[in-house]
Order: sequence, then C-alpha cells, then structure tokens
Amino acid sequence: MNISIIIPTLNAEKDLKNNLLTLNKYNQLTNYEVIVVDSQSTDNTVKIAKEQNYKVIEINRKDFNHGGTRNLAATYANGDILVYLTQDIIIYEDQSIHKLIQPLLENENIGLSYGRQLPHENAGFFGSMARLFNYGENSLIKNQSNSKELGIKTVFCSNSFAAYRKSTLEQVGGFPKNVILGEDSYVAGKMILKGSAIYYCAEAKVRHSHDYNLISEFKRNFDIGVFHTHEKWILESFNGAEGEGVKFVIKEMNYLIKNKKIHLIPISFLRNTSKYLGYKLGRNEKYLNGSFKKKISMYNGYWQES
Repeated sequence: MNISIIIPTLNAEKDLKNNLLTLNKYNQLTNYEVIVVDSQSTDNTVKIAKEQNYKVIEINRKDFNHGGTRNLAATYANGDILVYLTQDIIIYEDQSIHKLIQPLLENENIGLSYGRQLPHENAGFFGSMARLFNYGENSLIKNQSNSKELGIKTVFCSNSFAAYRKSTLEQVGGFPKNVILGEDSYVAGKMILKGSAIYYCAEAKVRHSHDYNLISEFKRNFDIGVFHTHEKWILESFNGAEGEGVKFVIKEMNYLIKNKKIHLIPISFLRNTSKYLGYKLGRNEKYLNGSFKKKISMYNGYWQES
C-alpha cells in the first residue's frame, strides 16, 4: 500500500530540523510521501519542507481548522493509508510508523490505528501523568463489542500520531469540517458505529506531552465541553465523560501518594478543579457571549468561524 504522512504546521522550523526529518530514514516505507499543510509560517518551515521534497500545501492561518485542514490534505494524498502527525511529536524509534500502520495491513476491519504517546524526557509530573493515564502499555482493539465496557474511552485517540485507512475515512464522511477539537474522536465514533474497529497500538511510540498550567487546563477543558455539547451523539453512544475524569483524579492521587509527592496534592486539587470548571462551562457555552468564549478558549479561532 502507498502511505501518505500528513503534518499540519505553523512555524515548525525547529521541529522539522530536530525531529521530523528523521522520516527520511524510514527505509521500510518504500511507497510513501510527506505532505505539509502550512498555515502561513513566518519562519523557514516551508523552505525546509520543500528542500526535503515534501509536498507543501499553503493555506491562510485564519482558514485552519482541525478537521477541515486534514480533509484538505487528504484530497492531495496518494496514499491508501493516511498517517497524521503533529509537528511537536518526537519519533521514538525507526520502526514507530511501520508499527503504527501494521494493524491496518493485517486487519481490513480496522479503520484507524493510533500509537502510544510517551511524555517528553523533560516533562513535568502532571504532563507525564496525563500520558501514563491515557496511553497504557497494552495494545487494544476497540469496537462495538466492548464499547459499553470502555465507555467514552472507546473513541479516545489522537491525531498527533494516528493512521487511517483512507477508504474507511471517506465512508464516514471524513473529518468534521468545523469542530473546536476532537476531530479524531469524532471519526473514531463514526467508524465504530458503522461496524469498523479502531486499534490502540502500544508498540508504536512517539514522545509527545504538554505541561499545561492552570489556565491552559481550564481553556482546553472548556473546549472539550464545547465539543461534547455540539456533538451530543458521542456521549449518548459511548456514555458520559465525567466518570472518566473521576478515574483520572483517583489514579493521580494514588500515584502522588505512591511516589511520595504528597506536597503536590493541593496543586493536583487545583488543576483538577480548573479542568472540571472549564468543562462544565463549555457544556453551557450557549449562555456565554462570543467575546467571552473567545477569551476562555484554547482554540479561540473557532469562535471566528462559528
């Protein structure tokens, strides 16, 4: 099969130089192309991409959308499998992408495979904890048969490191064109409801994590609440998200105690309170005016489109 590796970029010069140029070392991917969709970078992102013979699509920054931009890239892709990366990931090993696409090659019913994200080596405690909670050591196939058991985790995945069967992606209508985030979970849900499966491939690894502060946690979870409000079918089909949040809080507390970091418990409480308040406010965003929503949203460009 032909493989298309798609990377949305914005001022990604450092990332391309330090990390993503390692794509050229993947000799096992004999039939692949790299497509960069750039949102008016002001550094040398486009120049570097072209020097590497990457296919470059240039768009206006205001036109970027998590779903629509990835759909645009797919129309330029020659691959049967579309590998989506974000510019800030670090490829963990030479075989990472090969391992990521292997489930799609071996099982025609799998429409989406996403890999394990390990925290960056210099990641803070809370950034690391989030990755350890969401990306376990064991691979897992997720479909209708275990969706009740997994709940909202059924549709959890990430376009920071994911591979899609292009034909299956097209069958569900591609990514949603205007979402604040969660375009990956949206497609995962559509695939599962149509009888396909998604695969968590723990053997395929990258490094990717964020050390969000209290304000960033609030803003990101506000956006998650907005997404769940606008896409009610996800919660209706795969149960609510708040139960998963409770599990995270309990696991984080146990981890703090086990690792003798009790002094971080007050900070943990503040962070999780911030996330909860942000999420609840996002679920009730219809009562807020547009300018205020833009201020408390991580992806504030969304409110210019809505």
